[in-house]
Amino acid sequence: MSYEELSHTADVKIRARAPTCDALFGEAFLALMHVMYGDDRKGGTSRIIDINAPDRESLLLDFLSEVLFVSEVDGLVFCRADVHLDGMQIHAVLDGEPFDPARHAKGTEVKGISYSGMSMGKDAKGYMLDILFDV
Repeated sequence: MSYEELSHTADVKIRARAPTCDALFGEAFLALMHVMYGDDRKGGTSRIIDINAPDRESLLLDFLSEVLFVSEVDGLVFCRADVHLDGMQIHAVLDGEPFDPARHAKGTEVKGISYSGMSMGKDAKGYMLDILFDV
């Protein structure tokens, strides 16, 4: 796991690190699913997400918002995402399973992904992201 939950007064703040930008988006995805559903998640059902955005921050926010939407509307809990960035476009193949209240109801409801406090950067160790999930 290359993400951690940071202290925040009202929402869930996540810090993620990864060697590539593709992997950073994947870590943010995993953090969102962990917050919402915990660690007991399996695969078997796929969904594809393709998004364009004007900048990387918008692309990440739109991607995570779409994951949240698909998860809630289709009743799916995702365990993996194969994420590929090409400029300001993302193509992601998500792998998951139907929501099971006995296994997946232990998490925290996430209402949305926030631009507030979002920061994305790169240093000698790779990419880093701070992001807030509205709960």
